[in-house]
Amino acid sequence: MNCDRRQFSLGVTAALIGLTASPDRGAHKLADFPGARPEPTRPPYLFKNPTFEIIFLTSLGRAYHSGGNIGKVLYLTTQVEDGNFESAYTVFHQAGDEARAQAEESASHGHTESARQAYLWAQNFYDSATYFVDGSKDPSRFLPTWELLYDCWLKSLPLFDPPIEPVTIPYENTGLHGFFIRGRSTARKRPLLILANGSDGSLLDMWLWGGAGAVARDYDCLTFDGPGQGYALWKQNLHFRPDWEKVISPVVDYALTRQEVDPRKIAIQGISQGGYWVPRAVAFETRIAAAIADPGVVDVSTSWTASLPKPMLELLKSGRKAEFDSFMLNTLDPVNKSNLDFRMRPFGFASYYDTYKAVMTYNL
Repeated sequence: MNCDRRQFSLGVTAALIGLTASPDRGAHKLADFPGARPEPTRPPYLFKNPTFEIIFLTSLGRAYHSGGNIGKVLYLTTQVEDGNFESAYTVFHQAGDEARAQAEESASHGHTESARQAYLWAQNFYDSATYFVDGSKDPSRFLPTWELLYDCWLKSLPLFDPPIEPVTIPYENTGLHGFFIRGRSTARKRPLLILANGSDGSLLDMWLWGGAGAVARDYDCLTFDGPGQGYALWKQNLHFRPDWEKVISPVVDYALTRQEVDPRKIAIQGISQGGYWVPRAVAFETRIAAAIADPGVVDVSTSWTASLPKPMLELLKSGRKAEFDSFMLNTLDPVNKSNLDFRMRPFGFASYYDTYKAVMTYNL
């Protein structure tokens, strides 16, 4: 293969910037835009490292619906060494612990709204920490950190007004963890917005980037962890699948069992990689009346392959798995390797080649 290590490293680094610079957690990932390219150079707001920059900006952005504490996030920026993943993980995890303790104390004294907001802050911080753990000294801390995030989500549910209802959505031979969010309308039949997450978003983001606005406008909402997402990934070992209509149709089936859902007014919103899930699903699922793909994603693989050096693309297209995997394994630096491992996890493959080939099937 006529590709030296420097050429390969430069190409893959550029590709990984596209894959990892912007997180899914409610923010739009550059990885999810077909033909994505880095935005024009601008001075960073907080950090030179693109992962640090976008995670902290996302954490700040979550303050809009009480999902973040602006002063605390700005303070955390002074406690982190730019590019040091261990320091970022530690700082965010400690902030999550602090917010969780605040929530528990408020709940013990009957301060419901204070407890609810503090649990949202804790989710924000734990979720942010997961973006740095793969590049830290102990990546095995990912699952325990996610479990803290999920526990805070569950503990926040009864503190909403009205409470968010946990539900089980029948799916193949198991059930997906779902959550029904009641809106303000008192009508007997009400419109429903299904909230579809992206490649690594949290349930907190489904509330912040859709649910909160929808319930204020008299929609009920239904969100869930689908294959490759949250609980389905970590506890049920379910991975992404390109035929997302096979996920959404059971969600619609469940929705129609609820008496309050108006079957003529079911809409769906997909953010980030959800911009692929939603168009794919509504091409087959005719019971959905309206769809939002934010942004529209025609081919998920575009940003994965756009910056790979040509010889690597040739290995991929010609099926030379061993050579492709060997070159990736021996050439990726630790930071880029951890970033790519993070992106690969929901697809369920250990092989770089197998993951890239799988991603190429996510094409409308």
